[in-house]
Amino acid sequence: MKTDFRLARLGTVAALAASGLSPASAQALKLAHITPPTHVWHQVSEKIATDLAAASGGRMKIAVSPLQKLGNEAQVVNLMQAGAVQFAVFTVGGLANREESLLGWSLPYVFKDVAHAARTAQGPAAREMLKRLEASGLVGLGYTFAGMRHVLSLQPVASAKDLANKKVRAFPSPVYNDWWLANGAAPTAMPLSEVAPSLTTKLLDAVDIDLDALVGLKFYQQAPNLTLTNHMAFPGVIAVSKKWWDARSEAERATIRKVVAGAEAWGVQVAVDAETANLKKAQADGTKVVAFDAASFRAVAAPVRDKYVARNPLIADLFKQAQGL
Repeated sequence: MKTDFRLARLGTVAALAASGLSPASAQALKLAHITPPTHVWHQVSEKIATDLAAASGGRMKIAVSPLQKLGNEAQVVNLMQAGAVQFAVFTVGGLANREESLLGWSLPYVFKDVAHAARTAQGPAAREMLKRLEASGLVGLGYTFAGMRHVLSLQPVASAKDLANKKVRAFPSPVYNDWWLANGAAPTAMPLSEVAPSLTTKLLDAVDIDLDALVGLKFYQQAPNLTLTNHMAFPGVIAVSKKWWDARSEAERATIRKVVAGAEAWGVQVAVDAETANLKKAQADGTKVVAFDAASFRAVAAPVRDKYVARNPLIADLFKQAQGL
């Protein structure tokens, strides 16, 4: 029995040595994101945690914190720059004030669906965006996708004109602001936690949202009308602290990259499947899908796209590569 135990321990030590980890190097790590536990980004985060623990022989254990429990995205960036938080999933919009080219992901009517956006994420423009995050103390390792963006509203939205002067909760981003202003609406930034009461009190008329968040937070209980505009993709960036990353061995980095790449690919399929499942769930809970004039929304997309394509060459590259796919 003792011999068997020693052999097993020697096998474990050998496996750890092959991965660049020593038995004494156990790390308690943190991963932060803003979405609820039902969201695909949380599932991807949990998969990274599970797979990294397995790949490292239990020496790298990640505690996942959803719903901004470790702070908002700006606060988490600061924590990661200090090395106090090691992993995060950020919205591309939240990082765009540090790397402007990430605004390219929010251009309206560029991506047909989640699968199209995910293919674009493997291209050179998307990968260059990740590399540029190092200047902000982050190492971008990949992307993860929520569903496409739609409109949930108190009253049915059958065309863009139905949004005239309506307050739409939108992500705080220049592209979102330009897009909703072009549609005649009043973009209104607020935390997801404030959306339900704001719909109830009619401080908001509508919400720009993906189906993952819609179902997870059940906003259809306050606003029952869903217009499947499919107007934008909504990727997140999987990033690690550069300060922490720089202290890792090459073997550790290779292990982490492999784990994140696997979770990235897995998450795309989860997001694709979730689009159908979430819509069925929302409809079963009473959400009304509104027939609408898609052309009325698409008509204002081109000027918004052109503005950002013209001002940033990397955005132009992403747009061109997306069109090529």
